[in-house]
Amino acid sequence: MNQFINVAVAEKLAHLEHDEWLARRAKPTAERITRALDILDRPTRHKPAPEDVLPENYTSRSSRSPKPKRNGQSGGRPRKRAAAA
Repeated sequence: MNQFINVAVAEKLAHLEHDEWLARRAKPTAERITRALDILDRPTRHKPAPEDVLPENYTSRSSRSPKPKRNGQSGGRPRKRAAAA
């Protein structure tokens, strides 16, 4: 029983600390996103591992046509459904 209480308290503290961290961190801006993507696009001296090499016919998601949104949702996290009574 004591271990259960300790785990519950630790999970609650972790959740609260995460919320505080989210509130403190800088919000993403177009400039920061562009800068991060530029860093990721930099060439490297190292070749990818054999299991990381993309197939010849691979196309990225961004080059494909966007899929329409379902049920008028704007994206992001899916909404929770109300429990049936």
